[in-house]
Amino acid sequence: MAYGAASPRFLDIACARQKRRRDPFGTSAPVTAKPPLDILLCAPRGFCAGVVRAIDAVEKALALHGAPVFVRHEIVHNKYVVESLKRKGAVFVAELSEVPDASRPVIFSAHGVPKSVPAEAQARQFFAIDATCPLVTKVHREAEVHHKRGRHILLVGHAGHPEVIGTMGQLPEGAITLIETLEDVARLTPPEGRDLAYVTQTTLSVDDTREIVQGLQARFPALIAPHKEDICYATTNRQEAVKRVAPLVDGLIVVGSPNSSNSQRLREVAERAGCPVSRLVLRTNEIDWSLFGDIRRLGITAGASAPEVLVEEIIDAFAERYEVTVETVSTADESVFFPLPRELREPTPNAAE
Repeated sequence: MAYGAASPRFLDIACARQKRRRDPFGTSAPVTAKPPLDILLCAPRGFCAGVVRAIDAVEKALALHGAPVFVRHEIVHNKYVVESLKRKGAVFVAELSEVPDASRPVIFSAHGVPKSVPAEAQARQFFAIDATCPLVTKVHREAEVHHKRGRHILLVGHAGHPEVIGTMGQLPEGAITLIETLEDVARLTPPEGRDLAYVTQTTLSVDDTREIVQGLQARFPALIAPHKEDICYATTNRQEAVKRVAPLVDGLIVVGSPNSSNSQRLREVAERAGCPVSRLVLRTNEIDWSLFGDIRRLGITAGASAPEVLVEEIIDAFAERYEVTVETVSTADESVFFPLPRELREPTPNAAE
C-alpha cells in the first residue's frame, strides 16, 4: 500500500464515525447529491435609469433635509424598495391632503402625476420634488403638443395604472381616449374633423402594443405616430432578453411586485416565447416548489423596479436544493443615466442647515 493511503476498512470505520456524529441513532436517510440546475440570468434586468433616479431622489432628500420626507404613492412599484425607504424615514401617502407639514419635502413618484397634483402642491406652498421618469415626461410633452395642434390623442395603456392616470391628467377631460385592446380599436369613434395622434404607456408589452398600433393605423391611416418609440428602452431590452432565454429553459422566474406593469409583461413575454412555466415572485417564500422542484434549466430576470439583491436571494434559494451553475445571457448593454431633479442638485432656501 502506498504511503499515506487509507485501507478500505479504515475508510469504512471513518465513514461510520462521521455518520454517527451527524446522526447518532442512525435514523436519517443517506445523504444524496443535489441534482444539477443551470440558471440562465437575463441581461439586462432589474433597475432602469428612471427607477435609480427616483430612489436616489428620496435618499438624497433624506440626506439633505432629514426625515420625514413624504412621497406621493409608491416611488416605484416594489414593496422591498418601499419598505427599505420607510425605514430610512420616507413616509408614503396616497394624496397630498395626508401631508401634515408643508415645510417638508414632498416627492412625486417615477410614474408621473396629473397636472392637478403639482398645482395643489404649489397652492399649499409645498416644497415639491418631481421624480417622474424623464421618459414618462417625454410622453406628457408629446400629448401637450398634439393637443395644442388640435389633435385628438389616443393613449395605448392600462386603465388605472398611475402612469396612465398621470398622462391623461395632463390635458382637459375628453382630450385623450384610452385604448387597451384590439376590441377598443374596433369600437373607437373619434371626434369628427380632428386629426388623430397616439402615445403609449412606457411599460407595455412591445408585441401587444405593436398589434394595437397596427390596428389603429389600419383604421386611421393618417394617424400621427410619436417621433420616437414611447415604450422605454429598459422595457424593450428586458423583454428581448426574456425572449432569448425563455425557449431554452424549463421555467422562468420574474423577480418583481404584482403591481409592477413591466414585471407582469415580462412574465407574459416568457409564456408567449415558449417557456413552459413562468411566474412572478418578489421573495423566496413565493416560489412554488411544486412547479420549480424538478427542473434542469431555469431562467431568471427582474422587473425594472426590482433590486439585484432579490435576484441573489432567489438564486440562493435554488442553490439550497440544486447544484447550481449560473450563466448570464446578455442581449443589450445599458448606459443610460438621468440626473437628479434640479431641487436636489442645487441649494434651496428650505435645505437643512
